Amino acid sequence: MKPSKLNILFATALVMLFSSAVMVGQVKTETSTAQGQATVETKVERGEVVNVSGDDLVVKMEDGQIRNFPNVPESARITVNGQQLSIHDLKPGMKLERTITTTTTPQTVTTVKTVTGRVFQVMPPTSVILTLEDGTNQQFTIPKGQKFNVDGQEVDAFGLKKGMNISATKIVTAPETVIEQERKVTGQMPPPPAVEAIQGPLLIEKKATQPEQVAQAQPQTSQPETAPQKLPKTAGELPLIGLVGTMVLLLGIVLLVRSRAPGWR
Repeated sequence: MKPSKLNILFATALVMLFSSAVMVGQVKTETSTAQGQATVETKVERGEVVNVSGDDLVVKMEDGQIRNFPNVPESARITVNGQQLSIHDLKPGMKLERTITTTTTPQTVTTVKTVTGRVFQVMPPTSVILTLEDGTNQQFTIPKGQKFNVDGQEVDAFGLKKGMNISATKIVTAPETVIEQERKVTGQMPPPPAVEAIQGPLLIEKKATQPEQVAQAQPQTSQPETAPQKLPKTAGELPLIGLVGTMVLLLGIVLLVRSRAPGWR
């Protein structure tokens, strides 16, 4: 059976213990994580919805910058007045506020891998092939200058012999940084339409028309007091002449009657 190759890179320590006792070959891996002090950063962005087209969102940011947010997922939710809205519910003029909370946690990951088996073949000073529990052979890399303890004696890779039962432990310590982000978007409905703003001027116009209605009603009640300055087109001087003639006739009759009455002379 052709042996398979497994490269083992040693980061911090490699201890290989050898004994003459019979042992079962296997590979075990254990990992532990130690976390450090986490740091939290909060960033708040504010803007106003300019346009919504499908899953594309255009927002005018607080600093005046126009930003396009393409391919907004359907699962994204915006909290507006206690309701969860999707991108399709957004309207131009809505105020949006996005809070991004970033938590950065440093941690140290320690991996301990233990390999036990019987030496099948040694290629000093770089590698060794071990027979494992399931009968398969695997090749392992030996770090340069590595020393081994065999039956209380320290030997190098050249001291390993076929048939020896060995146990190798690899300890790797690696620093890692875990970054987690939480995004929360809230919004406010756009201001009400301009109908309310127009109601004020409409009320003022109604008040202004009331004096005009009163002024128009007053001439109707006082029409007998205001006589026309000019006679109608049908009137002429003939009625006036007739009136004067009637008065002269009446005056003549009066004088005639008095002249005939006793005591007049």
